[in-house]
Amino acid sequence: MTKAIQIDKNADGKVEANLIDITVADLPEGDVTVAVEYSTLNYKDGLVLNGLGGLVRNYPHVPGIDFSGKVSASDNPNFKEGDEVVLTGWRVGEVHWGGYSEIARVKGEWLVPLPAGISTRQAMAVGTAGMAAMLGIMALEDQGMHKDDGPVLVTGAAGGVGSVACAILAANGYEVDAVTGRAASADYLHSMGVKTIIAREDISTPNGKPMNKERWAGCVDSVGGSMLANILTQMKYGKSVAAIGLAGGAGLETTVIPFLLRGVSLLGIDSVMCPTSRRQLAWQRLANELPMAKLEEMVNEVALSEVPALAKPIINGEVQGRTVVKVS
Repeated sequence: MTKAIQIDKNADGKVEANLIDITVADLPEGDVTVAVEYSTLNYKDGLVLNGLGGLVRNYPHVPGIDFSGKVSASDNPNFKEGDEVVLTGWRVGEVHWGGYSEIARVKGEWLVPLPAGISTRQAMAVGTAGMAAMLGIMALEDQGMHKDDGPVLVTGAAGGVGSVACAILAANGYEVDAVTGRAASADYLHSMGVKTIIAREDISTPNGKPMNKERWAGCVDSVGGSMLANILTQMKYGKSVAAIGLAGGAGLETTVIPFLLRGVSLLGIDSVMCPTSRRQLAWQRLANELPMAKLEEMVNEVALSEVPALAKPIINGEVQGRTVVKVS
């Protein structure tokens, strides 16, 4: 028997999460079995645990969109017993059973070998949020972002995506401006390398102008909504915003003026179906460029049994940094 968090609908149709025992025979199909060591808690995990967003169609279900651990059995030629691996995305934890289980079975093509220099625990301190942040930075660099062009803005800076983005950008010599709605996070953000902190209320509402003063040479945005609309009017000429999340809403009420008159670009970042080669590059860069001491400052480690209690705080924006789940 092995421990797992399972969600199911009760008689009233509400989703409940419970820690239960499962067997290997209960696991879904796949050609690689992994002894899960760590998982993590992301915004999407909060949605799944609360039964929101229509992400899970079939119950009962084991959530957890990320996990890391060691291969315990493999019918895939690319993996052998004992290999350390990490999984993010591919709709694991939504359509396919996920990482909130001491053992998981998945398709080998969804796994990435863990790069040297990063442990299974550190991989989950990074998780989907951190990998998405790295993908966003890579996309901005592909569009010409350079540290000498001016400050780079990070929204939702105290959250998982924002924390990793701030740390990587600062480590690579960028001047980082950070938006947060939590005044108490100032010391934390400065420790991540942030130079200037901007209060959420100062930037969350557009002033109605199609363009405003040029301020930023790039932006990693995990908020969306009206804040993103406002930021687009303040990007420097030819610069880009990497859109990663929608904590502030899925709508985007704006004009085409910044795109037409300033050459601003809005880059969509998808970490779920991202090609394997791009994932491998992102993980290698994370291992090389993310300051591990700063990563540890972001981490709050919890036991598997504690995850259900964090389901509401994570979607309410009340969880700072990265929450690592010790599974085994």
